[in-house]
Amino acid sequence: MNEDPVVTDPQLYRVLWENERVRVLEYRDVPGDATHLHSHPDSVMVTLSSFQRVISAGGREAQVDLEAGQVRWLDAQEHQGRNVGETATHSVFIELKEPRPGTPRQDAALGPSAS
Repeated sequence: MNEDPVVTDPQLYRVLWENERVRVLEYRDVPGDATHLHSHPDSVMVTLSSFQRVISAGGREAQVDLEAGQVRWLDAQEHQGRNVGETATHSVFIELKEPRPGTPRQDAALGPSAS
């Protein structure tokens, strides 16, 4: 599928900056908002607010509870998300345009991970 989140959910994502190697996205939503199925390349996520989400893809679901000021790695993946908390989500994604060297990870975590 490889759908760009700026295309699938332009009301939630916006490009802050981009060059040939990196794209920086801002994401904002409110409780109850959900994204359509979309993909991210390998990325670093910086949380600017505390939030609770459910990320889902391919029959799997992951609960994501993060505090403001967290930095997390996001393996390249396709997913959709839903704000299931009581606060707005505000985060920044630094997407790497160059693919990971070697074979893609088959054991990639769904949603952000601490490493």
